[in-house]
Amino acid sequence: MEERKCLECGQKLSGRKDQKFCSDYCRNTFNNRLNEDATSYVRRINNILRKNRRILVALNPSGKRTVDAITLAEEGFNFHYFTNIYQTQKGSTYYFCYDQGYMRVENDQYVLVQKQDYVK
Repeated sequence: MEERKCLECGQKLSGRKDQKFCSDYCRNTFNNRLNEDATSYVRRINNILRKNRRILVALNPSGKRTVDAITLAEEGFNFHYFTNIYQTQKGSTYYFCYDQGYMRVENDQYVLVQKQDYVK
């Protein structure tokens, strides 16, 4: 019978036949290394989304406000990243970063809103 070894550290395994790791530490280390490429990509995008949300919250404390595109850009807002799009019955399109949204109106102005309970 072949000797089974931990996939992370190579230590001899004893116990269950389907055991792959000698400890939780080795299992976590193995899986973290396995997923680190995807994790760093997802982390970078989540950081952009969180920054966008923080900017919208800071500029819109009352729940609805109009601001210039320049104001958003100066704060570091990235218009290419959002979590979802909401289309109204009248055809207006809102872009959301989690619960904070914005819609472009005329003259490079943006209406900032907070998501309402009826918006899915």
